[in-house]
Amino acid sequence: MHGMNPILTSTPDASISLPVTAFIGGGNMSSALIGGLLGAGADGARLLVVEPFAEQRQRLRQRFSGVQVLAMPTPALHAAQAVVWAVKPQQFAQAAAECRPHLANALQVSIMAGVRCSAIERQTGAQRMVRTMPNTPALIGQGITGLFASAQASAQDRAVADALLAPAGQRVWVEREDLLDAVTAVSGSGPAYAFYLAEAMSRAGEELGLSAEQARELALATLAGAAALAQGSRESLATLRANVTSKGGTTAAALAVFDAAEMQATIVRALHAADQRAKELGDALDAG
Repeated sequence: MHGMNPILTSTPDASISLPVTAFIGGGNMSSALIGGLLGAGADGARLLVVEPFAEQRQRLRQRFSGVQVLAMPTPALHAAQAVVWAVKPQQFAQAAAECRPHLANALQVSIMAGVRCSAIERQTGAQRMVRTMPNTPALIGQGITGLFASAQASAQDRAVADALLAPAGQRVWVEREDLLDAVTAVSGSGPAYAFYLAEAMSRAGEELGLSAEQARELALATLAGAAALAQGSRESLATLRANVTSKGGTTAAALAVFDAAEMQATIVRALHAADQRAKELGDALDAG
């Protein structure tokens, strides 16, 4: 997608046939992707997982019949044409050293936060790579993932990566790697912002006499409904907000408090701080 505007996709290309794919790390995100791929009809025999923890390997075998689950890298990985790196960033160097003899020629797809393409190339020797930044709603297929492809990755490589991340939810391709830090600030960390707002709304509801259960249900349903309404509308977010705000009404009273506290400016500063921290973490991993 180099030189193009970011593209939002919501469904995978049905014409893409997934290659044999190895997942390095069998935690929650890998499990969500594998489960989604199998649910969409992928052949489990074409998926492999390397997972060092015995208990997690047992869970994977019980949940995903037909998927090959390995305790360590073996020559079986030579068959993989794509690899999904799903280990903690601090564990990547060791995992890559162990897997490199088997996977150096595969398309490298990373779901590791902060590990830049330069580090992936340094550790694996590969140049065909796609970095991604999913968020936690991906665990239920309702997430959104930012993706960036290296210059050496082909259109087919990008299509494969898009299909591999499809079970996580929607995908947004960006044309520069540094924009993944902005993706991290907006959507990677974003669920925490939504939970923060929901916490405040629930607390206020309880203070105003609602039960904890009622306040939580009202807050969460309101946020989910507002997001769904906005996604289905062509109107700007500012217009949608204005549509709810009658002059002199209850919404206007609440928004006046937000404006007095410069809430929008505070949120913008917060996301800039998250973007800066993402850059710092990437620098630290590069230096390591």
